[in-house]
Amino acid sequence: MKKLSVLVVGAAGYVLGSRAGRERYEQIKRQATKAWNKPVVQGAADSVEQAVKSTASDVGSKIADVASDAGSKVVHKVKGDKEPEPSPGSGGGSF
Repeated sequence: MKKLSVLVVGAAGYVLGSRAGRERYEQIKRQATKAWNKPVVQGAADSVEQAVKSTASDVGSKIADVASDAGSKVVHKVKGDKEPEPSPGSGGGSF
């Protein structure tokens, strides 16, 4: 009988707790949506997005240059040729 009462109390607590938890979740969700839709937040998000896009393209170009220089060095190393001088604008292979 004791196990049955523990089970009933546990089930009741679960049902009541999940209902209260869902209501709190919905409340937090509404507040977050309201904050996200404010013009100040959207403006900041747009600024960050533009900065990330700009930085990502610059970094991508630098990575491509470094990879190209590294590939050339590997080819020359494998063939036994003398390594070429770093190309102008490559920055010597560093970021």
